[in-house]
Amino acid sequence: MIMGVSGYPSRFVNLPAARSRFGERIDRLGQFLSRVDPRADAVVDAIEALPRGEGWRLFERGLARGARTIPDAPLAIRELLEEAEYVPLWVDWDACDRGGELLLRAGMIGGAVLGSRSLILGYASPAGNKPLVMSGRLKEQATRRVNETARFVQAVCRPRGMRPFADGWQITLKVRLIHAQVRRMILKSKRWNADAWGAPINQHDMAGTTLLFSVAMLDGLRKLGMRVEHEEAEHYMHLWRWGGRLIGVDDEILPTCEPDATRLASMMEATTADPDQDSRDLTRALFESAYDKVVTPKEKRDADRKVAFGLAISRELLGNEMSDKLGIGRTSFQYAIPAMKRLVAGVERFKRVVPFADRTAIAAGANYWDRVVEIGLAGATYEFALPERLGAHAA
Repeated sequence: MIMGVSGYPSRFVNLPAARSRFGERIDRLGQFLSRVDPRADAVVDAIEALPRGEGWRLFERGLARGARTIPDAPLAIRELLEEAEYVPLWVDWDACDRGGELLLRAGMIGGAVLGSRSLILGYASPAGNKPLVMSGRLKEQATRRVNETARFVQAVCRPRGMRPFADGWQITLKVRLIHAQVRRMILKSKRWNADAWGAPINQHDMAGTTLLFSVAMLDGLRKLGMRVEHEEAEHYMHLWRWGGRLIGVDDEILPTCEPDATRLASMMEATTADPDQDSRDLTRALFESAYDKVVTPKEKRDADRKVAFGLAISRELLGNEMSDKLGIGRTSFQYAIPAMKRLVAGVERFKRVVPFADRTAIAAGANYWDRVVEIGLAGATYEFALPERLGAHAA
């Protein structure tokens, strides 16, 4: 790989100012732009070497029953599963479950932050978004990709969801292999510009994605008026520390608490260029997915209102500068956002003084996420299977 003058891919910008602010941490961060996930890469190589479908069936069997139940599977598959089944001493299951309760308690506010902040911030990186662009996973399959993300987050945050063999644990490992498969196909396509972007789906960007589901979610919930106590936030970060480890993020770049995550996010923001046209196209595709099933004039009007409200929420959560760079326009719903935030804050104050109000909110939020997943499913299944090809324009 031929690097730029700095010794890093050219996407790694503003280095003098970033070094002045963060010191030698910046150069250590830059190294992760060229590092990937060798263990997951070895698994997809092993799967590709087997007859069609056989490797994935072995992997799914091991996910459900354990590595010991597939003694004839390739070593790479068994090693990844054995590593994932091992639970480090620092993992606190009670903290994980209590962390997941935060998203459940947030209910539709959490859904709004996921769709209008977390996902969009992932599109904003002009290099980090390139695997998604090349895979065609959003432009061509926007609704399905968003629904799968909701299912992933729901499974991670459900009680006991991240224990070995539970749904969240299994889906996280499937997503890890999907990333490895996309990385493999991108490199085979010869379309990847390593000098500019580093490695596809590299450790830097994998850690960044974990931040979108963790600290970016916390920030967004607070911006919309939710009360998030310190202990609650740390439990939520603990859950995503375990989730990040399972999905293949290197321990060195995996935050252990909210201050660590905030600092890492600031370092990434300081060295990332402004959004590009792909960022704007992906953002537009996300909002336009609301029209996918529109048939009647009433459905069109409902979708118009949904999109307008989503745009207003995004501008509130991202700020005017980032929103303008992403092409997120202003709508009349922005004038309703302050009242909505006051309402959310009022409900949060009510919960503080009413016994069992939080438990009621958690139950209601769990029902909300179940409903989101059910509507997104629409009779289909969330397979989280390995993709077989990239988008047509990236072949």
